[in-house]
Amino acid sequence: MTIAWAVVAIVVLLVGVVGTVLPGLPGAALVLAGLVWLAWLDDFAHIGAGTIALLTALTVSCYAVDLTATALGAGKVGASRWAIVGAFAGTLVGLFFGLPGLLLGPFVGAVAGEYLSRGSLHEATLAGFGTWMGIVAGAAVKLALVCTMVGIGVARFLVS
Repeated sequence: MTIAWAVVAIVVLLVGVVGTVLPGLPGAALVLAGLVWLAWLDDFAHIGAGTIALLTALTVSCYAVDLTATALGAGKVGASRWAIVGAFAGTLVGLFFGLPGLLLGPFVGAVAGEYLSRGSLHEATLAGFGTWMGIVAGAAVKLALVCTMVGIGVARFLVS
């Protein structure tokens, strides 16, 4: 039975890695859950409290990156607060349209918000691209953090 539970934990962990790049899944939280589950199955022999604290800090970092990347991307091109609000609204609306909606929603929302704010299609398009580039950069940083989490987990099992 323990092997079956370990397989389930590994599947949760792998779904978390995929969820890091696919919007709509709590990637980092699933990776953390999978690693803690594996640690629990192993009576915390390889992954202890210190490692779990580090993995938790990395998980929180993933969400901090998520919250700031869009705003930083928009800020780099001088987007207004309306563009950032539009990107957030576009992300929420995009959730209902699957992956295409999640990729295009923030862009369209930022363009709409900036256009309402300044009335310039050129500035609105720049705001949309800046916001989208922030999302892409944030996803790359989150993926690096999640791969670090997985690497720490694997190393603890191999070394200890």
